[in-house]
Amino acid sequence: MNTRKRQLAMTALGVATLAITAVGTQGAPPAPPWFTWTTVVNNGDFMPTDSCVPTAPSTPPCRTFNSYNQPSVNANQVVVIRARSRGGQGGQAVHGVYTRDMAAAGPVVRILDRSTLVPQPNNLDSTFIEPPSFPRIDIGMDTVATRGNHQPVWRYFLDDVTETRAGTTGVYTNPFGDLIAGASKLGAVPDFSFFEVPEAPGTPFDVFPGAPAVTDGATIAFKGNYPVNGVGKTGVYYRDLENAPIPLSADNLEPAGGSNPVVLIANSLDTFIPGTRTIFGSTAPPSAANRQMVFAGFDNEDKPTLGGIYLAPLNGTTQPPLRTLVAIGGQVPGENSKARFNRLGEGVSFDGRFVAFWGAWGTEKKTLVLQCRTEGNADRVAFCNQQHPNGFITTVPVNQGIFVHDLGTRQTQVVAKTPADYDDFVYWNFSGRTPGTGEGDDDGELARWRSASFVAVSGLVDGTLTDATFHAAFKARTGILMSGTYAEPVDGIYLREGPGKASLLTLVETDMDGSLIDPEAVDDLGAALPVTEMGIERDGFRGNSLVINASMGTEETGWAGIYLTEVPE
Repeated sequence: MNTRKRQLAMTALGVATLAITAVGTQGAPPAPPWFTWTTVVNNGDFMPTDSCVPTAPSTPPCRTFNSYNQPSVNANQVVVIRARSRGGQGGQAVHGVYTRDMAAAGPVVRILDRSTLVPQPNNLDSTFIEPPSFPRIDIGMDTVATRGNHQPVWRYFLDDVTETRAGTTGVYTNPFGDLIAGASKLGAVPDFSFFEVPEAPGTPFDVFPGAPAVTDGATIAFKGNYPVNGVGKTGVYYRDLENAPIPLSADNLEPAGGSNPVVLIANSLDTFIPGTRTIFGSTAPPSAANRQMVFAGFDNEDKPTLGGIYLAPLNGTTQPPLRTLVAIGGQVPGENSKARFNRLGEGVSFDGRFVAFWGAWGTEKKTLVLQCRTEGNADRVAFCNQQHPNGFITTVPVNQGIFVHDLGTRQTQVVAKTPADYDDFVYWNFSGRTPGTGEGDDDGELARWRSASFVAVSGLVDGTLTDATFHAAFKARTGILMSGTYAEPVDGIYLREGPGKASLLTLVETDMDGSLIDPEAVDDLGAALPVTEMGIERDGFRGNSLVINASMGTEETGWAGIYLTEVPE
């Protein structure tokens, strides 16, 4: 276990170090927060819907927000979130995607929910069922990108006059105001061939795993899966959208994004891993900024021996030359010459110059025994317990860390490592589709245990990307591992300025006084609720704005919300 003290080490801000007083400790009250948090939305806010009248919330019934995924933010302080209400508040639970302009202290705006018509093409009046991953936003503009699942949206006839229905998922965005389809599972429909897999004409994408990115106001970047002769393939792509209708022989469809085709960057069909004669075996959902894409790709997703993190220009070139930023087998900065990366995380954060990622090295492993949650989606909890009644056994690397690569200097810097700073950066979640339901996260696969690390980088805290200064925020755990379980673990989101060895700053930790983040996080007697969970995603830190989701107390009797803070230079 590391020896890091749980303190607000404020050397980088020129402020004396003060310890956080634990919740329930007698004596002096908790130290004031060094980062001032503003509520974006919390459990007390009504969800914007067609039927809700907030001034008369009981007639008809309004629903309040209840649970949240990790939010994204742009440099203009526009926050986008995926959120849900409870069920039973006058009907089915509301699931949707929402934005709020925090710079203008604007209202919460609905992008889509289960009552929203899927944009054109849609001749079946289908509405959304679920946004299955966290939404993202352009770093410099207010364009949002999100996945959406729904019933088939298009009815058409084959040459033999057989009626066919297609289109059950897609990528949706709003570069021109109205929501439009940026990518869709309609590539096999002759009128919509621009949606097809570019390297496999006539083949529709099967699913768009993970979260799509958006850059340059009207360009979406995404991962797509598709079958070739019964074998699943995957790749990373982008599409430039236009403020133009989709032309049809009978009638033009609008609002829409025009008919520019999807452009291939790299795939597992015929793209070689740079410097090798090996085809990519997997690719990860990309990040994008400044008309550039960054993504992770490997020969073998589970046990990579080749691959890395790559940069590609979005300049209209199909399968452009890829620039290797970090490679499997590359030297781990700050370690001896034998320390080489053998694992790299898929959740890469990118702001146009800096690339933040998780990496591991060495052969040492530690064993974890993961237990199913007791709260949350009842069907998923039951399915988890059915599959893993005695827990799920897995391993994580002993040696792992958070790093930032600078495109300008071409250097990779250490942000934090195990065991010197923390004990773990890998988090586990049982997620996905439960049997017999159409709802779920990620790629539509049956629910299973998945791992992820969480980091976000911003080189724009000082307003410019021309220097080598960046700030990186990440999630980490400290605790003693006993029989595969962390004893009294402390999870938190932490911040470090780089390059260099500036002190690590605490943004939020478990057991911290939740009222320091949200004054409404108190129980019925007015006592502050402790922070129990928190999250940050790859687009959660833009400019000097950093957003998180946080929960206080228990899911049934506690409080939760989305919160924003401004990071000083």
